[in-house]
Amino acid sequence: MLDVLVDSARRRVGRVFYGWWIVAAGFAIQALSGGLLFHGFTIYFLPLQAEFGWSRTLLATVFTMTRFESAILGPAQGWAIDRFGPRIIVLVGVLIFGSGFMVMSRMQSLPMFFFAFLLLAMGSSLGGFLPVTATVANWFAVKRSLAMGIAMSGMGVGGMTVVALAWSITSYGWRPTAVVSGVLVWLIGIPAAMLLRHKPEQYGYLPDGRHQSSSSRHDAPEPISGGAPAAREMPVDESFSAREAMRTSAFWTISVGHAFAVMVVSTVSIHQVPHMVQRVGLSLEAAGAIVAFLLAVTVMGQLGGGYLADRFNKRALLVSCMLGHMLGLLILAYATTVGHLLLFAIFHGLAWGVRGPTQNSIRADYFGRNSFATIMGFSSLVVMVGMTIGPIFAGWLADRQDSYTLPFSILAVTAGFGSVSFLLIRKPKKQAAAR
Repeated sequence: MLDVLVDSARRRVGRVFYGWWIVAAGFAIQALSGGLLFHGFTIYFLPLQAEFGWSRTLLATVFTMTRFESAILGPAQGWAIDRFGPRIIVLVGVLIFGSGFMVMSRMQSLPMFFFAFLLLAMGSSLGGFLPVTATVANWFAVKRSLAMGIAMSGMGVGGMTVVALAWSITSYGWRPTAVVSGVLVWLIGIPAAMLLRHKPEQYGYLPDGRHQSSSSRHDAPEPISGGAPAAREMPVDESFSAREAMRTSAFWTISVGHAFAVMVVSTVSIHQVPHMVQRVGLSLEAAGAIVAFLLAVTVMGQLGGGYLADRFNKRALLVSCMLGHMLGLLILAYATTVGHLLLFAIFHGLAWGVRGPTQNSIRADYFGRNSFATIMGFSSLVVMVGMTIGPIFAGWLADRQDSYTLPFSILAVTAGFGSVSFLLIRKPKKQAAAR
């Protein structure tokens, strides 16, 4: 009886399109990055200040290394993903990412801190957002936004663990917490990396698991599991090369809008907990609970945004999201109660969640799959400007004002400019780009 149940379960698993296993792997990889670094570092902020006496500006500068370094690596990393596939690149990234936490747990000086974060930055970049997004874009077309929304929601779900991270740091200290974080990266990240595959046609699939004509199936390679076999790679005539994409206005308007968005997101991610503790008077654990609520709203936005973006105008959604970022940041800047913080979390979280899969799927819609990772890599050079300037500026001004109210207010206005950039997006034509 047990053998019959096992065989039945295997058959059901085999019928699942392999692209959804890639989405699951991407979800796990994003969860590690979100929970342990992108959202988690804000929990380390105050303990590191207390032990070493480092300023907000210094800590924010070190954190932006994760974003700056990923932008510098972006074009080369994108080319390598398009050329060699994501699996080996993500595997190397996961190994380096875990090592960064181990080094961080032993640090005693500022140079050691910089070195630890260099490893964390390189590891989270090689084994994070770009390869996951590019791989999901390759495996889905009709359901691309939904698949991206699910994979990217790992960032928010992982970030919900900041409550546990805050408890661990408060109860056991930040050094043991860093060691455990490194072990988790290896235990979860290595198996997830091994599930990744480059393009579906290489393994006998079409995007979304669509069926190839039966006359060509006898030539198709054997699929990994589930889905419909395909005899040959789909045409890529509609795909832009990286050079062609960068000659279009759409590349720049999407990239600039993205830069304004991540300026807000990266700044809030690192500075929100100190602001909540100092202005509203929350404990570290209570601030972590607000962050967890924010990320729960973000996950709902990512899942809902993936559904909406496959059905409605992506440009209108992006403009609405930037206005949501602006309103949420203004509420955070002047918050005095927990109710204000919850309202901020709703506006900012929904805007963040819906925008992510929408802006990445619109890139794939406009420029195709063939050079998607390379195009994303070059776009990261533009996005890096916002990632770098926002957190450092907020930390520098907060050191002088002893408050985040003014820097958050200024950044809220910049989010409004981002809505204008998304409003100007126009779908490019391959012929015009090729001249």
